[in-house]
Amino acid sequence: MKVCVVALGKIGLPLAVQFAQAGHDVIGADISQQAVDQINNGIPPFPGEAGLTELLKTSITNGSLLATTDTTGAVEQSEIVVVVVPLLVDENAQPDFGPLDAATVDIAQGLRSGTLVSYESTIPVHTTRQLFGPALEKGSGLKAGTDFFLCHSPERVFSGRIFADLKAYPKLVGGINDASTKKAITFYESALSFDERNDLEKPNGVWDLGSVEAAELAKLAETTYRDVNIGLANQFAIFADGIDVDINKVIEACNTQPYSHIHRPGIAVGGHCIPVYPRFYLFNDPAATIPEAAREANQKMPSYAVGLLSDAINGISDATILILGAAYRGGVLETAFSGVFDLCEEVSNLGGIPVVHDPLYTDEQLLDLGLIPFDAATHKPKGVILQADHSEYQHLDNLLLCGAKTIVDGRNWIISLPEGVQRITIGRGMKTGSNKEIPGAFGSQT
Repeated sequence: MKVCVVALGKIGLPLAVQFAQAGHDVIGADISQQAVDQINNGIPPFPGEAGLTELLKTSITNGSLLATTDTTGAVEQSEIVVVVVPLLVDENAQPDFGPLDAATVDIAQGLRSGTLVSYESTIPVHTTRQLFGPALEKGSGLKAGTDFFLCHSPERVFSGRIFADLKAYPKLVGGINDASTKKAITFYESALSFDERNDLEKPNGVWDLGSVEAAELAKLAETTYRDVNIGLANQFAIFADGIDVDINKVIEACNTQPYSHIHRPGIAVGGHCIPVYPRFYLFNDPAATIPEAAREANQKMPSYAVGLLSDAINGISDATILILGAAYRGGVLETAFSGVFDLCEEVSNLGGIPVVHDPLYTDEQLLDLGLIPFDAATHKPKGVILQADHSEYQHLDNLLLCGAKTIVDGRNWIISLPEGVQRITIGRGMKTGSNKEIPGAFGSQT
């Protein structure tokens, strides 16, 4: 089949490569000329995706994948159009449809009779049928469900392991009518292969959810559940701090029971998914009190962490505070909704001077983000906060800490510290470090 993938970002490009590897002729469309040029030269525009470099080079070399900035022209040549343009939130936490609307206009202008358009972008319920369907009809003059086919199929993959996740999890689809669903199932069964999983109620593969709205809700339900679960864990942790109880031991004990799946507390919930998609759910269900409360609880964690440090060092006014990690999680070059911004703001609000270290970012990149890069030669931090669980931060020494004697380990991540450094964790109380392993240290799920 001729397949067009619209938006060649961290999800779209691996998808395009996957489809090409499955034997389809793929045209990837993106608004960035720089990204298109890199891709056509066999170079991923972003690092860190397992297997992507090799598979991309193969797909470009054998001619099964080509990138372009001409979305309309790419759609004109295609039988399948897969849309992966991200939907973000504005400053008021409301969905901003601008980029997706623009892409939909371009798609409509090139849409041919018989084409399947599959939106994989995470979106509020009703968006595919009530917004994108009419827009495609208006721009093409074709009728959705009759002249062309329309479905939603949410992405469920994790950056860094996308090719593995495409095999591991069922591919969920829902069309605006039966014909659209059947078309979607046929395509995805031809484009994906699946691991055998004995833990599922039915075979791993392409799953028909019965409607486009059900497919939209599935992704929102998954991510909102995680946000609610983490929010609950964070509230447990704050309470445990107040009664001198190790919440991680409590959670470990609770999760030995098969109906308990409590996540781990942490300093921040970041990334493009978990902080954002509950807002998409609330867009259609503003009366939902539980997701709203969880969002509020999770958004307060950076402030709570700064408070722990301030209490431990008798205030941070005029003090330099080192924050370890600009990325929203370990191992990724991405700061979307990272806790680093709220941490810096809170430190500044209390009169402190926040400086940031991240092994994945240059000083110039940190400055571009509005952050002050840490300089060991000039900065003498009074306290440290670990924000991102980079592997480089599991074993810390005085060269990085620069003599600081107190660290808030926001991810329960650190394994060893210099002698005499006080380690404070969320929900576990204080520990004194040494170059011995710290019992019970493990990574957060947030």
